[in-house]
Amino acid sequence: MKKILVANRGEIALRIMRSAREMGIKTVAVYSEADRNALHVRYADEAVCIGPAASSQSYLLGDKIIDACKLTGAEGVHPGYGFLSENAAFARQVKQAGLVLIGPSPEAMEIMGNKLSAKAAALKFNIPMVPGTDEAIKDIPSAQKRAVEIGFPILIKAAAGGGGKGMRIVEKAGDFIEQMNLAVSEATSAFGDGSVFIERYVSSPRHIEIQVIGDSHGNIVHLFERDCSVQRRHQKVVEEAPSSVLSPELREKMGRSAVDAARSCNYTGAGTVEFILDENLDFFFLEMNTRLQVEHPVTEMITGIDLVKEQIRIARGEKLSFTQEDIEINGHAIEVRVYAEDPANNFLPDIGTLQTYKTPKGPGVRVDDGFEQGMEIPIYYDPMIAKLITHGKDRREAIERMIRAIDEYTITGIQTTLGFGKYVMQHPAFVSGDFDTHFVSKYFTPAALVNANEEEAMIAAVIAANFLKPQNNPAAPAIDVASSSSWKKNRTEY
Repeated sequence: MKKILVANRGEIALRIMRSAREMGIKTVAVYSEADRNALHVRYADEAVCIGPAASSQSYLLGDKIIDACKLTGAEGVHPGYGFLSENAAFARQVKQAGLVLIGPSPEAMEIMGNKLSAKAAALKFNIPMVPGTDEAIKDIPSAQKRAVEIGFPILIKAAAGGGGKGMRIVEKAGDFIEQMNLAVSEATSAFGDGSVFIERYVSSPRHIEIQVIGDSHGNIVHLFERDCSVQRRHQKVVEEAPSSVLSPELREKMGRSAVDAARSCNYTGAGTVEFILDENLDFFFLEMNTRLQVEHPVTEMITGIDLVKEQIRIARGEKLSFTQEDIEINGHAIEVRVYAEDPANNFLPDIGTLQTYKTPKGPGVRVDDGFEQGMEIPIYYDPMIAKLITHGKDRREAIERMIRAIDEYTITGIQTTLGFGKYVMQHPAFVSGDFDTHFVSKYFTPAALVNANEEEAMIAAVIAANFLKPQNNPAAPAIDVASSSSWKKNRTEY
């Protein structure tokens, strides 16, 4: 492939294009009318407008992507994440057009795109499963009986779902039928598929995912784990690699299970096998994402492997450039997703213009973004502005660098989740590694963020007062910041 089309937008489009450029591959951007002046459009060698702002009229239309390939002579398509990245019908469309999809086969997408068929595939390799039903529920009274056998609380999940849609926690048998009907209705509305199943609810889970990658020659390896337990509304906001709770033995065991899951569907390309880890450190298969993950940079930082370049090589028919024995963990990496959202207002999107936009720099800091100062955040797409990633020799240094990087990151004109990210980095539960997917509901409140901001303002005022004291009143005593009771109470000791 000498030219590829990136069927996406924003930071992931830019990230893919940069690796392609390093490989001497020309790139084609596609864009909606709302993205006419976007950075990925300017960066690409060629660009094609594929429709109006709404993604349903542009980025989600496979026919327009194929037409853009034919118009520009692109030989391959990289779908990034989101949009058409896990759409088996689009994958077939690409193949039928004589093009190469930089991703897995349509068959692998179909198997792993449905949680029930994914469970069935994984069971062939005896991968641990959360106790529950293995098929879609058709008889609600029988399902209720099975729920009683499993033991409450139980979780109702949409077979075709994700992002928390079609998911219901049921605390007692009397609520089962009502919650089942609500889950089916929500799944039907969100995915056009009302199939649901039930599992035992793991009350204090860690969300651990394993990066896998396989070629068409039968080689599949894992690139260790990512801990994605800090979430809001079942969506990740902070990710790190490696996990602070996995022993080398457990890491190896989970890695083998992830490779087996990929092998169960003859997987090629980069993918992620997701697990939940309970309070006893027992792990259970959750699902497989058949694409490049948002949080892939933390894996790249600890392994030194460019996952996009590997994806492209595999799509060309080449073998993996490394074996399982070749890779090892180097240090620790953390990613904070920077959203145009207001954490003090239930993380609601806050759309506007980036009046000031200055990214952090320095050792161990990486920013994957798709915006620059003066640009507007479109209302039509996901409100993520950037991914801020730090790497250190260990977890402590990665956290310290993240705090420093957040302090250096300047964004005005909109509310962002940067303050929330710093709150997480400084919270004792996160610092100690003793947290789970309920971190936000357990520890975060808008008031906590306001108090943290006020604390910072107080410290800045004290420092400013000390700086100006000799000029205004040399005899005045210096103010000791460290003696402030509030400062002592809220600072984090390592």
